[in-house]
Amino acid sequence: MIAVLDANVLYPTVLREVLLGCAGRGLFQPIWSDRLLEEWRRAADRNGGAADAQIAAAEAARANRRFPEALVSPGDEAPLWLPDPADIHVLATAIAARAETIITMNLRDFPARELSGHGVVARHPDAVLMDLWLEHADSVEVVVRGVHAEAERLSGEALALRALMKRARLPRLGKALSR
Repeated sequence: MIAVLDANVLYPTVLREVLLGCAGRGLFQPIWSDRLLEEWRRAADRNGGAADAQIAAAEAARANRRFPEALVSPGDEAPLWLPDPADIHVLATAIAARAETIITMNLRDFPARELSGHGVVARHPDAVLMDLWLEHADSVEVVVRGVHAEAERLSGEALALRALMKRARLPRLGKALSR
């Protein structure tokens, strides 16, 4: 599966690390554009200030080095339409990369009737990761356990896995892995 990662799944650290960890294990091919990476940096700046923006820029550079094939220039946006014109570049990136999926938290902004003609579907990251877990349980669990351990190390305290996944907006995956 080739999937465009919308900026809203790149900015939350735990969610991004789970997605990129799964991509690193070959479970899907991530795609993004310079504009999506800039939106990630701006969100970090807006929510955490200049220091977080610098961290986001460094993380984006690291992601580009780790996945050099992920960076795609969007195609022509002029003939495309979405309810939010600011999201058209995401669809243009998907079309240019021949991606079949856009992983996003904002499903309303990517109506199926507008995407289907381009062979693209928008999916919530929890749904994508649940499908990956159902197909590759061991790989997804290794990734999530690693992200969980790193979150605990950085926070200096024990964190319940299910609660961490819920905060990362991955409640179904968290429930499945907490059984």
